[in-house]
Amino acid sequence: MGAPAATGAALVNTRTGRKVVFGVVAALALVAGFLLTPLVAVPFAVAGQSAASAIGDRGIPAANGEWGYPLAGDYFKGRGFGYHPVEGCSYCSKNHLGYDMSQGCGSPIFAAGPGTVVTAGPLSGWGNTVRVDHGGGLVTLYGHMMWGSLLVSVGDTVSAGTPLGAEGETGKSWGCHLHYEVQIDGVAVDAEPFMAALGLPLK
Repeated sequence: MGAPAATGAALVNTRTGRKVVFGVVAALALVAGFLLTPLVAVPFAVAGQSAASAIGDRGIPAANGEWGYPLAGDYFKGRGFGYHPVEGCSYCSKNHLGYDMSQGCGSPIFAAGPGTVVTAGPLSGWGNTVRVDHGGGLVTLYGHMMWGSLLVSVGDTVSAGTPLGAEGETGKSWGCHLHYEVQIDGVAVDAEPFMAALGLPLK
């Protein structure tokens, strides 16, 4: 064993030596944290900017009175309400409680109706999620949104067409899409007849 290695081994075996080693490791971790922060923060900032800029590209959703669609323009329909197993996705629920629609990753998502934001962030199963309370026990849920894309906070008042965030694949998701769910008194109901009754038929 060379002299430097022997000296290092002897130093680590003392209380002072361990403090010195711990201090050096902590300092290196702190420096690494400062260097890596931009690499972590920039994607989230870009996601928020892209959500906001994409709104201008797509326009605003069609509306009928106080209610409108949660996406602007045409979309691909995914799973509807009820029994819809997904091949190759063991964690995807077979009993689907929402209506899946997609325009692609990063596409803007809008509030479907007037109300107050009661959830804006992680929600088990749905990932990055917004829930809007419309009063009278009626709540709409917008799930699987891109991390860092939310444009609203809990307590915000929204109306049809208010931008909420961007389409993603967070939570128990299989590809980028919006999981749009309608709940009455805490129980999910089929979004298709609900929207059709508002004069806003889904595909």
